[in-house]
Amino acid sequence: MPATRRAALPPRLASAEPGQGVTLADVALAAKVSLATASRVFSHPQLVREATAQRVHEAAQRLSFRPNLLGAKLRAQRTRIIGVMLPTLDNAVFAECWRGIEESAMAAGYSLMLVTSNYDPARETERVEYLLRHRVDGMVLTVADASDSTVLDQLDRESVPYVLAYNQVPAEGAVAGRHSVSVDNRTSACEGVNALIAAGHRRIAVISGAFTASDRARQRFAGYADAMRAHGLPVLDPVNLPSHTASNAAQIRALMDGGQAPTAFFCTNDLLAIGVISDLKRLGLRVPRDVSVLGYDGIALGALVEPPLATVVQPNADIGAHAIGELLQRLEAVPPAANGHATLLPHAIRIEGTVSAPAMPA
Repeated sequence: MPATRRAALPPRLASAEPGQGVTLADVALAAKVSLATASRVFSHPQLVREATAQRVHEAAQRLSFRPNLLGAKLRAQRTRIIGVMLPTLDNAVFAECWRGIEESAMAAGYSLMLVTSNYDPARETERVEYLLRHRVDGMVLTVADASDSTVLDQLDRESVPYVLAYNQVPAEGAVAGRHSVSVDNRTSACEGVNALIAAGHRRIAVISGAFTASDRARQRFAGYADAMRAHGLPVLDPVNLPSHTASNAAQIRALMDGGQAPTAFFCTNDLLAIGVISDLKRLGLRVPRDVSVLGYDGIALGALVEPPLATVVQPNADIGAHAIGELLQRLEAVPPAANGHATLLPHAIRIEGTVSAPAMPA
């Protein structure tokens, strides 16, 4: 292939930092090829020598450059697309959040691109990369652990605007500057467990999903421990169930067969609570006459079980709507806000239904 004349590039491109508005021209300069050659590597790779293409790809990776899959919109510098990453839609709490996201984004004239992570940090990285390749303007996302997330570190390095939904960022520390919308998980869980204690329960067990997959579950367990210690009651080890939707009757039976069976369960989400109620019924136990169950989320489905699920209620659709609102403010701010903002929305405690006084004195 004949040598291609290299286009002259402005000196400013030589100072480009990874992820900071890197363009194809930056990649061409770093790879020591013409802009046209760099463009062909991504659009018509069959026309470029393998060694040249490899050099361009290495430069692109070094500079965190991604080929734009929406090239027609590149000239406008904005796609008006917001990327959304939620753990799953199997749990109604995230479906309700999605409703708030969708309504608010579309009202503002933005399109949405939705992916799910299945509570897997490795999949989070893959899915966020997918969104970045489609040049989303910003993201609303829920991650497994906001205090230790390679995905969030990457977005911070590349100055990609995002707002966390449900993740409650700490007030201090290295990640305190991240934008988030949630309820106060620890305080609300503490209030829910206090309501169980006020009903007369003294031996309360916690049912949770995997702590490694949900920082919210850890924060809610901490709230449970706060309430138990404040009343001088034993803090029981959490029971981490592998699935929100499968039967876990064996684990529940093991808890109830012991001499110190709990009189109440606090479940760190409503879907777990509904599953626990089903398993208790399979074991011949009546809820709440024999054992009480308190959930967390306030999903609409909880009101349809019999008796209605007692729960800590968070405003799921509002969390989604507020997250979009804060993201749009970030996108439109000139210059962008340097400091993060943690928004805590109000919660409520709905204690009637699956909670009553214990059948036997504790």
